[in-house]
Amino acid sequence: QVQLVESGGGLVQPGGSLKLSCSVSTFALDYYAIGWFRQAPGKERESLSCITGSPATTWVADSVKGRFAISRSNARKTVSLQINNLKPDDTAVYHCATQNACGAHFPFLSWGQGTQVTVQS
Repeated sequence: QVQLVESGGGLVQPGGSLKLSCSVSTFALDYYAIGWFRQAPGKERESLSCITGSPATTWVADSVKGRFAISRSNARKTVSLQINNLKPDDTAVYHCATQNACGAHFPFLSWGQGTQVTVQS
């Protein structure tokens, strides 16, 4: 059974950092890559980053490369997204999701309820 629960969002000033966490069921960790995407009002869904199983390989969208980093802990059953140098355009609901493989063209299969990130002065 696939279960994904995001946490760690909040209100942050521009230039700040956040670490989002995705609690992942064992089944999902064993069989899927885990990705992050965001959805802002009036904007298209944007794929951000993804990580596969062991050995872990990662993918990060060019639009956020250098500011976003993904990691996973099999022991804690979590996939984290570190976001640095936050900008107002980063304001969105962030979701973690299962994918068959990493990359922007691979569809999201299941996702959690999301965590809100708001960047403003």
